[in-house]
Amino acid sequence: MNFYLKKYGFQEPVIIESPEQDLGIIVVIPCFDEPDLTASLKSLNECIIPKCSVEVIVVLNAGEHHSAKIHEQNLQTAYDFIEFQQQSHSDVKFHLIQNLALPKKHAGVGLARKVGMDEAVARFDLIDKDGIIVCFDADALVEKNYLTEIESHFELHPNSPGCSIYYEHPLSGKDFSDEIYSGIINYELHLRYYNQCLFFAGLPFAFHTVGSSMAVRSSAYQKQGGMNKRKAGEDFYFIHKIIALGNFTELKTTKIIPSPRISDRVPFGTGKAIGDWIDQGNEEYFTYSFEIFEQIHAFVQLIPKLYEESVKVLANFKFEAFKEYLNQNQFTQRLAEIKSNTKDFNSFQRRFYVWFDAFQILKLVHFLRDNGFPNGELLSETQKLLQIRNWEVKKSALETLIYLREIEKS
Repeated sequence: MNFYLKKYGFQEPVIIESPEQDLGIIVVIPCFDEPDLTASLKSLNECIIPKCSVEVIVVLNAGEHHSAKIHEQNLQTAYDFIEFQQQSHSDVKFHLIQNLALPKKHAGVGLARKVGMDEAVARFDLIDKDGIIVCFDADALVEKNYLTEIESHFELHPNSPGCSIYYEHPLSGKDFSDEIYSGIINYELHLRYYNQCLFFAGLPFAFHTVGSSMAVRSSAYQKQGGMNKRKAGEDFYFIHKIIALGNFTELKTTKIIPSPRISDRVPFGTGKAIGDWIDQGNEEYFTYSFEIFEQIHAFVQLIPKLYEESVKVLANFKFEAFKEYLNQNQFTQRLAEIKSNTKDFNSFQRRFYVWFDAFQILKLVHFLRDNGFPNGELLSETQKLLQIRNWEVKKSALETLIYLREIEKS
């Protein structure tokens, strides 16, 4: 077993069947209390097959503390998987790992992803290959070119450690209620607004971090210590470790279709956000004030001067709440440490963003939200972003979302 698996692996590899020598892509799907896994498997099964061999690993999981009802659903899902596997005639190979009594402390989507991704590492290690590990969800669908585009993307970007993959939630149809479709329009607009605000601010990590929409090389996964065991937000923390390696990319030539359904399986995320919005009966949807990102933009512009002149350049920085956040986080000492360990501006800037990373930004945004810059109505705040970027201002959330989708695909 390789060094990563010895040091960080959660369990011994469990798949007995030997991998094909040309195995190049492994799709990992955490599955918990899932009534319709088969739809996702069929979607992958109908994909155009790439040049390399492909495997799908489903991690059927539950904690030792979960109810009998959840275990019954998992048992049914296992039967559904076996039936699907028997009927499948695709060249894609499907495997099922069952971890149905995970420790309560760690049981959740992060550990389930880790089990599957670690298994993928072990399978690539058997054939001495730096293959692609793809994260997917048990309620998502894909376009038919999904696998071929993943293969092509990493061939075209040999130095990329990983990528985010373009996604679009369904916005209309008969599968869900009108309330859910209204909620997902707002929620996806919020996600794209936040991402575009990071880009506007000039931050180097303006990428979507959706668990069903990311892929990494096995070597990068191992180098950064693998997936975490978080019960929610595991995708955010993991993908930003990969972004920190540099040369992170975006795959925009295919599409993932995540489900907009309500879910209480994790404490935050799409399903929880939609459920909360419907429960609260709100017609308006709120997001972070755009003024916060204008402040971050102004601060980012000061980074060269922070290198040249140190913290004194903040004397004329007019945003007092922002400066208070920096003071509370010992910014003067942090800056001195960063400068003392760098020899030129490029190395300073890289080290600076190790501290001023995506998690630090999120904490800063929440601090400013709670100290003078409260959330505003989503459409209104997004229109402010559109105006300052000299983009066309749309009149509705739906029109704005479609517009931002087109911008992000281009």
